[in-house]
Amino acid sequence: MSHVAYGLRIATNIALPGLVTEFPQENIDLQIRLKHEDFPYLRLPDSGGGVFYASSTGDEYGNPTLQVGTVDGGKYFGFFYCDGTRFAVDRRGREIWADWPDNYTLEDACTYLIGPVIAFALRLQGVISLHASAIAVDDHAVALFGVAGAGKSTTAAAFALRGFSVLSDDVVVLADHGDRFLVQPGYPRVNLWPDSVRLLFGSEDALPCITPTWDKRYLPLDRDNCRFQATPLPLGAIYVLGEREADLTTPVVEELAGHEALATLVINTYVNYLLDREMRSREFDVLGRVLEEVPVRRVRPTRNPSKPFDLCEVIAADARQIRVGQGKSKAESR
Repeated sequence: MSHVAYGLRIATNIALPGLVTEFPQENIDLQIRLKHEDFPYLRLPDSGGGVFYASSTGDEYGNPTLQVGTVDGGKYFGFFYCDGTRFAVDRRGREIWADWPDNYTLEDACTYLIGPVIAFALRLQGVISLHASAIAVDDHAVALFGVAGAGKSTTAAAFALRGFSVLSDDVVVLADHGDRFLVQPGYPRVNLWPDSVRLLFGSEDALPCITPTWDKRYLPLDRDNCRFQATPLPLGAIYVLGEREADLTTPVVEELAGHEALATLVINTYVNYLLDREMRSREFDVLGRVLEEVPVRRVRPTRNPSKPFDLCEVIAADARQIRVGQGKSKAESR
């Protein structure tokens, strides 16, 4: 099979759920082999030497949720999840091998694969991803940041229901073109927790589950009035979703600049807990240039969570105003 996602042409031996499928291509950026019996390194225990990261969270037995280390003399990076799902990524970020327990499904494994594992492969290829969602406002991309539970995906889904195209959910991949940054399309889904589905649709059963073993749902972006932005767009603005405030009747948008803006971007890059010194240095260089080209805003939402569409309208209006202001500045400089 051949897929395209995050700006990558991906070849797989099993079709990946949710991803855009293409005709097989010769020029492949990433090869993924799933349940491939010829690869022995996935059968290595996760407790051996070479482990350089162990998550602070764990299962009921005290095992870290995720351990990452080097295997086969450093040729591969191994991702070992406490539920038995395992991945190996070659040092160039061009190959991924995957295995999972018999009581799991391909959809279960893809919750890791189409996220942190592919994002790490992109890091090895020199590409930076933001932990954000992205939607299209006219001809530019708008990235939505926020801590866990801030409403990135919920807001992206609300934008989709308002007729805006969505580029990506959770992982926003930046294509560095020197004087501008393009946001690469992810795949045509927005993943939502049941409470968000109830908020937007009235019932969590309105959307299908991501996997048969998990209650998280997804909004398809290839049916009804929801649209997927399948081509890259220049990054036009970044919005950081803050805590909801009880004394606000409408959302407030404020400029975020300087060290605070840089710190916000650094915190919200994807898989930043796995970076070595060279990756971190590249990240600071790229993010510094992002701040030179792209405005960053803090959004203060209202306490009332039943008004997600009001938040969309405020963000879209501000993003359009930014484009008008930038157009005037260019005209005045001529």
